Amino acid sequence: MEPGIYYFCTCGRSENQPFCDGAHKDTEFYPSKVSLEEKKMVPWCLCKISEKGHICDGKHRELKMEH
Repeated sequence: MEPGIYYFCTCGRSENQPFCDGAHKDTEFYPSKVSLEEKKMVPWCLCKISEKGHICDGKHRELKMEH
């Protein structure tokens, strides 16, 4: 990711994952502001249950998938 400010989607509704597109309106969710000072790889959390906020911690491995 390039340096800059990003808004991480916390509601899971954004069509621009992992970034906020405003789909959280009328919910209790708000985007999380993430500031990057330098260019770096970011392991964005897409399951929204990471204990590290916007950073993936592997917690998605605990999800049970229904077919």
